[in-house]
Amino acid sequence: MLTSRTFVRRTRAGAVVKVVREHYLREDIPCGAAACRLCPPAAPAPGTGNGNAPGLEARPSGPASSLCPWPHYLLPDTNLLLHQIDILEDPVITNVIVLQTVLQEVRNRSAPVYKRIRDVIQNPEKHFYSFTNEHHRETYIEQKRGETSNDRNDRAIRVAVKWYNEHLKKIEDEEKIQVIFLTNDRTNKEKALEEGIIAYTCEEYIKSLTANPELVDRLACVSDEGKEIESGKIIFPEHIPLSKLQQGIKSGIYLQGTYRASRENYLEATVWVHGDAEENKEIIIQGLKHLNRAIHEDVVAVELLAKHEWVAPSSVVLQDDGQNEDDIETEEEKENILKTSVNKDMLKPTGKVVGIIKRNWRPYCGMLSKSQIKEARRHLFTPADRRIPRIRIETRQADALEGQRIIVAIDGWPRNSRYPNGHFVKNLGSAGDKETETEVLLLEHDVPHQAFSQAVLSFLPKMPWSITEEDMKHREDLRHLNVCSVDPPGCTDIDDALHCRETENGNIEVGVHIADVSHFIRPGNALDEESVKRGTTVYLCEKRIDMVPELLSSNLCSLRSNVDRLAFSCIWEMNHKAEILKTRFTKSIINSKASLTYAEAQMRIDSATMNDDITTSLRGLNKLAKILKKKRIDNGALTLSSPEVRFHMDSETHDPIDLQTKELKETNSMVEEFMLLANISVAQKIYDEFPEFALLRKHPAPPPSNYEILVKAAKSKNLEIKTDSAKALAESLDKAESPTFPYLNTLLRILTTRCMMQAVYFCSGMDNDFHHYGLASPIYTHFTSPIRRYADIIVHRLLAVAIGADSTYPELTDKHKLAEMCKNLNYRHKMAQYAQRASVAFHTHLFFKTKGVVNEDAYILFVRKNAIVVLIPKYGLEGTVFFEEKDKPTPKLEYNNEVPSLTVEDTTLRVFDKVKVNIMLDDSNIQHQKMRMVLVEPKILGNDVPASLAAEVSSKDEPEKKKKK
Repeated sequence: MLTSRTFVRRTRAGAVVKVVREHYLREDIPCGAAACRLCPPAAPAPGTGNGNAPGLEARPSGPASSLCPWPHYLLPDTNLLLHQIDILEDPVITNVIVLQTVLQEVRNRSAPVYKRIRDVIQNPEKHFYSFTNEHHRETYIEQKRGETSNDRNDRAIRVAVKWYNEHLKKIEDEEKIQVIFLTNDRTNKEKALEEGIIAYTCEEYIKSLTANPELVDRLACVSDEGKEIESGKIIFPEHIPLSKLQQGIKSGIYLQGTYRASRENYLEATVWVHGDAEENKEIIIQGLKHLNRAIHEDVVAVELLAKHEWVAPSSVVLQDDGQNEDDIETEEEKENILKTSVNKDMLKPTGKVVGIIKRNWRPYCGMLSKSQIKEARRHLFTPADRRIPRIRIETRQADALEGQRIIVAIDGWPRNSRYPNGHFVKNLGSAGDKETETEVLLLEHDVPHQAFSQAVLSFLPKMPWSITEEDMKHREDLRHLNVCSVDPPGCTDIDDALHCRETENGNIEVGVHIADVSHFIRPGNALDEESVKRGTTVYLCEKRIDMVPELLSSNLCSLRSNVDRLAFSCIWEMNHKAEILKTRFTKSIINSKASLTYAEAQMRIDSATMNDDITTSLRGLNKLAKILKKKRIDNGALTLSSPEVRFHMDSETHDPIDLQTKELKETNSMVEEFMLLANISVAQKIYDEFPEFALLRKHPAPPPSNYEILVKAAKSKNLEIKTDSAKALAESLDKAESPTFPYLNTLLRILTTRCMMQAVYFCSGMDNDFHHYGLASPIYTHFTSPIRRYADIIVHRLLAVAIGADSTYPELTDKHKLAEMCKNLNYRHKMAQYAQRASVAFHTHLFFKTKGVVNEDAYILFVRKNAIVVLIPKYGLEGTVFFEEKDKPTPKLEYNNEVPSLTVEDTTLRVFDKVKVNIMLDDSNIQHQKMRMVLVEPKILGNDVPASLAAEVSSKDEPEKKKKK
């Protein structure tokens, strides 16, 4: 059946055009009920891989409800689905009808909720059914004249509920199934009841499930600003409506940007302004009212304050103790602490949040701070991430949840509440437990870590697998070459292997052979979609979260020795000066002759007795690598290293963010040089072939302001650091030596790491700046690690098309889709780095748990208003020493030639001063355990280890004595 609507409209040129809109209606769309014989069988759900998730059960097995004890299905409206998705995801809630009308509205309003409900619909155990009511003859309705789209959709939902109830009556069954309409919209509920529909609010229905009282805690607390809970005094200014904000942004009254809360000071944040307004790129926000209920990562509108109200970034460390959630006077006292007399040159653009453009809330991990009031149901939740404010939740399980890591979602933040309101989502387990803490770490850094689904695994090769004759036809057979791999010990995901041999004309042939992962992961299937979602493999201290299933990562794609493997090879012909004469790329088959560690490869190179083919190949590679490295450095590549600490451009990621505390072997550098060369060669090739669609990697040069802290710190020791180029920086760091202070050079290099920008992926057609600052290379990409980086898979596909080894597909040559993918990959890489650092921090805490008080040398890295940040070289540990004794004189922060110093009583502390500190694990706050550091030398009275903590720490040295809490 076809329904159509005809209307006329006038074009810009003035012509009148007749427009006909057709809408097809059908009678054969199934209702989804298993017991129904009136409808045709339901079609397989798209994307489920191996068939359809079952529809609605013949006999609904949901929880017993005191309101509706008969068998029933549930049908929620749009707002209920948007706000109560945590309830709908609970295993207890089953047999739910999700209308097409509702799904379309959710898709337009919240992409994350839309994805979550699609996942639930495809879960066979949930029995959720998506009903296409907008194309069913009996349930489609036209919009009435004068009726809003929202009212029309509400009416369409009620029509569908009535149709379902009439339809289910026709099913021959002893006990009829009814459809219960769930809505939190009062008007919609009243109209439904008038029309004879059984309707309840979500709260009414959930509270009727007497066997599942825990579900009440998961109800979202939904209230709009005009109907705020409690009649407390107004704390925050009203948010300006979105329509006015957009007008203000367009006219320049307001600025739009991403809100970044401070970890060190809960009363301060910065807003990174979107667009090209360089002079106001970063705006400081200070004080509770100016922060105005924005939460970390929200997109906000900011109004700049008058210049005489601008402030400098605070040097005070302030944590929200949350002792009294409504004590605003205390907050005002703390805000006064922020106001420090500073040099006018240090003032920064300052503003206030006037409205929220987009909330970027997520579920938060943390712990319950149980209320001291007996039998209270309202408690504060403290997130693990210090940038997130405490959240007020209602729960009846406070006793059971104490000491547990839990997940909480935010529902809203009224103007009269010091903290946002939220609801309990899930209990993760006991705080301090290694598995629980790892789960928290992965969730907090948004690392996808669930087991690979059957839909994903269904696209893996069937075992036993072998290279076919068809594969051989399209590949070069390189199994005769003396190929070997060199990796860290215990490496199972071997991405790369190398070979080197002399050619008949006296030149040298060098090959880099990379696992051909793109042969196994084809574009657009479930395996490919899961890989791009993960973006990268994440390496934790005791765990690896693979980007691709283990069958590929540790077996079929891993270039292990003495097995045939598919590879993508980059082969150069070079002269003995390491000058490239020819470059070619080919899909290949290799058979690695040896899987070596860096140490084993180094031993072969250094051995006087070993002269086999593999060793000869390694010596040739090492010789060429030294020449290549010298050329790179001469061209201005940034190589920051010292015997103790190396500013590490990792041989695979090349992100200047890591420090190694041991000297690397020549073989590390050897492999690195050829990986760099392969990446540069491939980058040039794919850019030549696809100037608009090449996926490349750049490392932006840091802005001069980034270097201020480094330059001032060096100046304090009468040293000059030049920062006009990477080469000038590297050369001035090499000269920055002090005979009386040998560790100074290392400290300067550590500070240099803080100045660097993040290296990022980008699409060549969407950017003009390709330069890689750290490598001093005009073009660069990632080709050499496709097992653990999705970017490399895309680069492999581009290169395969460039050499005619594979066919293209639409998404590969869509620069907008590639740019969107790069954005996701950059995010995934950044979060993987943060997760890895958090894992190291957690294991550091485990290490110090049994150590008691440890006394070590340290160096001052930064000076704050009430603290110093120190580095302990022996452990590579960084920590903060606070000076905040109540009865002692206030520490005095001073600036001499813009170089800060802190005077505590009669002792002056400066950047790079050598001090002695006591280190111990402070686990008095089980959620925010931290390394506590106390200054021992120079001696400052009143800065000893608190007796309570010292007693607690000393007891850890006596494991045979059982400690009672």
